[in-house]
Amino acid sequence: MKKIVKILLIIFVPIFLAVGGIALFMNAVKNPLPPGTVADKVLIEKKDRRLTLLSNGKTLKAYRVALGRNPEGKKLQDGDKRTPEGAYRIDWRKERSRYHRALHISYPNDNDIVQAKARGVSPGGDIMIHGLPNGIGFIGKIHVKRDWTLGCVAVTNPEIEEIWRVVPDGTVVEIVP
Repeated sequence: MKKIVKILLIIFVPIFLAVGGIALFMNAVKNPLPPGTVADKVLIEKKDRRLTLLSNGKTLKAYRVALGRNPEGKKLQDGDKRTPEGAYRIDWRKERSRYHRALHISYPNDNDIVQAKARGVSPGGDIMIHGLPNGIGFIGKIHVKRDWTLGCVAVTNPEIEEIWRVVPDGTVVEIVP
């Protein structure tokens, strides 16, 4: 029995370590932004599924994202599963989110509210840039294969950690089609 256990350990421990190492490598942030880096704008391009951090008009870094399940067109009302379009700000952050960490986008803006009121609907809210659901962060970049949020912008957990570090509250967020 001890021989069997020893053989299994010899065979499977290196495999588990290798797989774990690959998972950590796949989830690592490539070319991390240096300490002290500060973004003054977040540009989200829905068609390209890209979030770009900028400083003084220059690109600092770009990330692949997943959007709301119904990504085409601007958010019109609560529950439409669309990611909004327009000019917003990061107005607060949630360290202990259901999605690792989250930066709140100031949706709805005044224009969104007026348009929703004219249609007799709620514009919705609680739109964030966030990581992956707690407990499944290991899936890493695979999450971008399909839009899956209810209107938020999702990145991997290591990516939201980096974005969290360089994007202060008050940063402009522009979301374009």
